[in-house]
Amino acid sequence: METGILLESGTNELEILEFCIGANHYGINVAKVREILLYKAPTPIPNAHPCIEGIFMPRDEIITIVDLAKCLNIPVSSANGKDMYIVTNFNKLNIGFHVHSVVGISRVSWADISKPDATLNGNGSGIATGIIKLEGKLIVILDFEKIVSDISPETGLKVSEIDVLGPRERNATPILIAEDSPLLGRLICDSLSKAGYSNLVMTMNGQEAWDKLNEYKAEGVLDEKVKMVITDIEMPLMDGHRLTKLIKDSPVFSHIPVVIFSSLVNDEMRRKGEALGADAQLSKPEIGNLVTEIDKILMK
Repeated sequence: METGILLESGTNELEILEFCIGANHYGINVAKVREILLYKAPTPIPNAHPCIEGIFMPRDEIITIVDLAKCLNIPVSSANGKDMYIVTNFNKLNIGFHVHSVVGISRVSWADISKPDATLNGNGSGIATGIIKLEGKLIVILDFEKIVSDISPETGLKVSEIDVLGPRERNATPILIAEDSPLLGRLICDSLSKAGYSNLVMTMNGQEAWDKLNEYKAEGVLDEKVKMVITDIEMPLMDGHRLTKLIKDSPVFSHIPVVIFSSLVNDEMRRKGEALGADAQLSKPEIGNLVTEIDKILMK
């Protein structure tokens, strides 16, 4: 099963691939999915992480297989003839996830996706990024980046990358950040603070960032409060592409540089971001490159 659905940029829509682990329904953004393949028992790897089921090689590329049931602590084994591999591409990694069945693809709006509250994600250990109701079922959209970084921490953001940049002066240039993951939000803030940027305003999604921009405009302090926007792409209520489009289509806000910082930045997504007017686009976890790009844009 190949995925090749194209969406117009900036519409605040996405395609959700719905799949099952046991009797539970989950979702993943189709933009992360490279292909879907029939399950074939992988080759085990000695001393691998308990959630790593093994590797397989469908063509000329070795793919690591993650047993999603183990990651979610669901005591269900499957291999019932419907098992599939969802092969993903994000953070410049190709990883396969073993699921028990694939239901289908639905087009939805980010505005219809609810963000889990603090009871689910309060301590930073939650792996649900959103919840949506489809055909009477609650679909939990999983944070696949966190699943992978929990298995292999070196794939996540590394604040230590900032040390390579050497000594840096403090910089009070105001930067507005839209990032729905509390963990990644803290890491981005820690990294930028370490790089000298001390005037950071965090928002949890594109809608909050857009509301903040309009609040500053109404108060007459826009140019004092925001000199740059850094945004993720995947966020409930309003995604980063929609936020970029609203900013760049507005005569009031279009002068503000927008940097997209997302695990989804690949060739196709880069073209979409360019069409929307993004000033720079970087793939997570390149936090050192993000700082370099911020420096370059703000010096113009």
